[in-house]
Amino acid sequence: MEERSLKITGADKTFFNKITSTLTKLLIPTRIGINGMLISMKRNNVIKAFENYKSNEEYDKEQLEKKYETAYEAYLGALDKYVMDSIYKKVKNDTASEYEKNALSKYYEITSLKESEYMEYKYRKQKYLIELDYQGIKVDGKEKIKEKYNPFYLSKMDSLYKSILKNYSIKVADNTNTYDSSKEWIYTKIFYTLEEYIQNILSLKIELNSEESIKNIVSDYEKYETYVVGKLDSRDTIEKNMVLLGISRKLFTHSLPLIVAEQCYEKLLKDARILVQDTKMAAKRERAYSMLINLIEDYNIKLLSTKVYWESPKARDEYKVFWNQYKEIAKLKETDFIEYIKQKEILFIKNDIKKLHTSKTDYTKIIKYYKRKLVDYGVMKQIKGTSYKSEGKYRKVKEVA
Repeated sequence: MEERSLKITGADKTFFNKITSTLTKLLIPTRIGINGMLISMKRNNVIKAFENYKSNEEYDKEQLEKKYETAYEAYLGALDKYVMDSIYKKVKNDTASEYEKNALSKYYEITSLKESEYMEYKYRKQKYLIELDYQGIKVDGKEKIKEKYNPFYLSKMDSLYKSILKNYSIKVADNTNTYDSSKEWIYTKIFYTLEEYIQNILSLKIELNSEESIKNIVSDYEKYETYVVGKLDSRDTIEKNMVLLGISRKLFTHSLPLIVAEQCYEKLLKDARILVQDTKMAAKRERAYSMLINLIEDYNIKLLSTKVYWESPKARDEYKVFWNQYKEIAKLKETDFIEYIKQKEILFIKNDIKKLHTSKTDYTKIIKYYKRKLVDYGVMKQIKGTSYKSEGKYRKVKEVA
């Protein structure tokens, strides 16, 4: 009898465990439903508060802003509750989809920043929660809801991305006179954030044609799109980041100020120079060199020409000399385009050599490569008795070039 009762007890325990597990799984969709209704209500409230704040100029703007912020906080709270009440429980009970598993993983990745990088955590968590809801709206396919939500979504995302980039800018701006290799991870985050914005927000603005100001960015965006398809090598990645920086100068002039953009360009220039001098295959090295010349032009013409405050009068005067030479060469563009390209390249090479001589990084190889280019263009003489590489072979110079 004792043995039998033990068996029955064990069977009952297993049975009740199964019931408990089943009930838990059944309750999860109910919680999702409750949270779904709550989110829908809070979403409608924040959209209405946003519309009132943006459109009503006569009413007390400060009061409307306060109502909007209150509605926004309640909306975020409902989304946060949804993650913990619904997605977390589904993952715990092994009923979650891959999307939900990834969503929770990303949630924990962001919350892990709270102790070490609070400001980044603060903005990225808001961005994550709003994106999560936006994805749900798109999946539901309710166009009217999406149409109402888009203005709030784009406005809030603009604000959050600017705050994230401003936070990175503050970190980069320390010791701005020198390139700090320990900040490598910050540059990586800046380029990642710019790309994320262009993929998710700028693309939507272009699709909706929501702003007149983005029309002058469409061509840059189309250029960026060429780097989206296929696997990128080191040269492609540098070129893509160059395009991202170019777009950032039009979209994030305050969040990513010129002094920070300048350091980002310096980082890309360093990567490009090292790529040229480390590439062994002649054809690949030439392509990398061509990319470097384009990057030097972007840096000097698009960025430095707009610079107002310089580190020293000497640096400003040196750039003025360069700029005047560039303007003279630019006059050739209409009359002799090939000569214009040649003279422009010579100017960029000479100017870069001057900078590399004062750099802490060893650029011996690329300086030698630059000088070989100048010899080829006939503006520098090859000393008799020295050797140079041609068609994969080293050849002795028999006379002065």
